[in-house]
This record gives sequence, C-alpha cells and structure tokens, in this order.
Amino acid sequence: MRIFYSIILLTLFLFSGQLYALPTKIVIRVKAKDAKFIGTGIGGAAVIVRDNISGSILSRGITAGSAGDTKILMQAPIVRYQSQTDSSTAKFTATIDIDEPTLLDIEVQAPLSRRGAAIKGTTQLWVIPGKDILGDGVIIELPGLILDILSPYTHQSFSKENFNKGAFVFRVNLVMLCGCPISKGGVWDAGDFEVKAYLKKEGKVIGNYELNKIDVVNLYEGKLPSLEKGSYELTVSAFQKRGNNAGVDRINFTVQ
Repeated sequence: MRIFYSIILLTLFLFSGQLYALPTKIVIRVKAKDAKFIGTGIGGAAVIVRDNISGSILSRGITAGSAGDTKILMQAPIVRYQSQTDSSTAKFTATIDIDEPTLLDIEVQAPLSRRGAAIKGTTQLWVIPGKDILGDGVIIELPGLILDILSPYTHQSFSKENFNKGAFVFRVNLVMLCGCPISKGGVWDAGDFEVKAYLKKEGKVIGNYELNKIDVVNLYEGKLPSLEKGSYELTVSAFQKRGNNAGVDRINFTVQ
C-alpha cells in the first residue's frame, strides 16, 4: 500500500502543472495604418503566439472576418474604452494553457494574399491564467500600401517598332494594406498619394516619371518614352503624405 500511495503522490507531483493550467483566450487583430482591419477580403493575417522564455509556439492561425466599420474607424472620434470592432470584425482567437503568468511574443504578417507587400509586426504582453483578453483584444497596427504594376507584366517582351509607335502607358493598382480603395475625394483620397517611378536600363537609372490618378478606382498611369533595345527594370513607389504609408513594386521587361 505504501508503494501504491507513493506512486499516486509522485504522479500528482509530476503532473501538477497540467492539473492547474487554465485555458486562456486572447483575441488578436491586425489593423492597417490609417485604414481598417486585415481580414478575409485580403487573405487575412498570419498570427503566431510564442512563450517568450522557451520560444515554443503556443498558438497559431489566420485572422478572418470583415475589415470593420468605416464610419467608426475612419470618420468618427473614438473615446476611451469605446469598442472599435463588432462581432464580424476580423480576428484570430488564440487559446493557450498556462499555469502561471506568462510573457508572450505575438508575431503577425499581412496581407497573406499579397505576399510581396506583406509586413511583419510584433508585440509582447503578460497573460494571467484564466484572464481572457477579449473584445477588441490585442490590436497590432501595420504600415504599408499594396502596389501592383499591372502593365507591363513580368518579363514582357516588346518589339522596338511596336513599343515606339507612341509613348508607352504603364499602369499600377494601389490600395491600402487592408485592401481599402483609393479614389478621388474618397475616404482614402487619391490627392494624398504621391506615385512615382524610375526606369533602369541594365542597372543604370535612365529616367524618372510621375503617375497620375485616372477615373478608375485604385488605378494610376504613367508614360514611358521611346526606348532602345535592351533589358529594363521599372520600379514604382507610392507614398501617403498624411498617413506616412509607403508601397513599392518592381518589374522587368525587354525591348528587342
């Protein structure tokens, strides 16, 4: 009997941490700077939750849901303790089992559907066993813009005669990191954005160009002059003056 009770006591001692561990929930959201939440519409944000001491992954997932209410987030003042979200706003809920206060590292990367524009963000926080962090939860803000060069396309090849029939119009698509649209006079006003390009031929900059907003939402256009035969690299950058956001895309093409 003594041996039996000793085994029971030893088992309780070894597994005491698991017996007292409490599942604790943490709502994690990712928000684009000067814009809305990053959710299903733009592929969501990847979330990894780690124990700061051991580095072990305690939870991981992808935010899902809507980008949130434009009026609440962008057009109305927010007062202390006022919620910025509702039940449909994009989030990932991590559930972790901890038996003592634990310092967590939270890492996010978004947007997943535009990996070339994806930005990584991190934060840390202490979590107490059984003390859920719900509601708006932990909000990590990411700066940036999604800029895609639509024309020319990757490694497009032009004949010199066709390319030089007239100035070549190149086109880009520009949106906020959450996928929110940019338009003339809109919530994200095209007048706040400066879009420029520079062209390299075989590694040397040969020209700088301005792009202008056209009447189609999100689209900007610029013009390239007549070009000689060779390999070219076009880089386009966008900067939001009041929001301090930036985005870049780069593409290569040839003239034969």
